[in-house]
Amino acid sequence: MLKFANPAYLFLLLLIIPMVAWYVLRQLRGGEPTLKVSDTRSFVQFPKTYRNYLRHLPFLLRLLAVACVIIVLARPQRTDRFHNESIEGINIMMTMDISSSMLAEDLRPNRLEASKNVAAEFVNGRPNDAIGLVVFSSESFTQCPMTSDHTALINLMQSVRSGIIEDGTAIGLGLANAINRIKDCEGKSKVIILLTDGSNNCGDIAPITAAEIAKQFGIRIYTIGIGTTGEAPYPVQTSFGVRYQNIPVDIDETTLRTIAETTGGQYFRATDNKKLKAIYEEIDKMEKIKINVNEYSQKTEEYLPYAVLAFLLIIAELLLRNTILKRIP
Repeated sequence: MLKFANPAYLFLLLLIIPMVAWYVLRQLRGGEPTLKVSDTRSFVQFPKTYRNYLRHLPFLLRLLAVACVIIVLARPQRTDRFHNESIEGINIMMTMDISSSMLAEDLRPNRLEASKNVAAEFVNGRPNDAIGLVVFSSESFTQCPMTSDHTALINLMQSVRSGIIEDGTAIGLGLANAINRIKDCEGKSKVIILLTDGSNNCGDIAPITAAEIAKQFGIRIYTIGIGTTGEAPYPVQTSFGVRYQNIPVDIDETTLRTIAETTGGQYFRATDNKKLKAIYEEIDKMEKIKINVNEYSQKTEEYLPYAVLAFLLIIAELLLRNTILKRIP
């Protein structure tokens, strides 16, 4: 890579513009020697010699010499850099509650949309990871398997809606599905991010049992309880349109904390959009991969060829002016 140690000197190249302007004006004003004769018709048939075509060459050589001298002052340098980087992404399975209570609007625009938006930002910030998405209500299914195509993942995430599965909160079943998807992935680090706003009330697998299974496979689980404290506004469709009623927020924090502690993860509580975003940022920091970088850099001065070229151009101009294009004093 070619760089300049003193790049400010390159602005001196602008001096070439007034030099060219001065030369053109000099030519227009008759700066060359002239000879007055009464009639020039006898000279019309005379062919032009090579001197006519070379008369501007000395000035061109001078411009190139000035440009080379300015480049020498700017000190061009070539940087040779060897950069070895070893990166290993981790595997992350996002497990999201899509039960009807996720439509509560204590987060904006509601819990589900806020969760999807923040999760999408999290995904965009981890380009080296394989990430998948499992959703659950009374049942669970894989919305997107483990993939490094994050654009496809985000598109599938944004298409998630509450009501596509029968209502309920099968936390254990959602975890079991996520574990099944991530357990055989290559790589040392496997992480599940579980987000829910309720407590397990259906499904054949208990959440703590799923956590024990995850521990056996070396899978770390971060749990997020989403929802304000007390009551939250929930939209209800009536014959008079949408009406809001306050519903109690019932998050089984004890179970979520136990799941996280069992697997070496951590439990978080998101009571608003700002806290939810901060939680994902904290998880992002805790799960940063290590990068081994070996960098070698060496600079080599590259001004000598330009200095030699400037010298040769000056010599060429002097030779032309004192030989072929020599003027009569």
